Amino acid sequence: MGTCVLCGNDYDKSFEVIMAGKAHTFDSFECAVQSLAPVCPHCHCRIIGHGVEESGVVYCCAHCAKQSGAKGVKDRA
Repeated sequence: MGTCVLCGNDYDKSFEVIMAGKAHTFDSFECAVQSLAPVCPHCHCRIIGHGVEESGVVYCCAHCAKQSGAKGVKDRA
């Protein structure tokens, strides 16, 4: 059993995610996403897809990046 680092639930089906060399224990994907997924600086949603990046800033989509002034981005579709 492991204790979720976000909600504190001690769960027999917990799992670890290793990100940047650090292990994090979660009881659900929801807690993992809330803890680890970056937040779009324009619309403030969690980025759980590929996102787009310009000048080291990650956005959820090209629209949000362009609304924030990014010039050289496009969605990968």
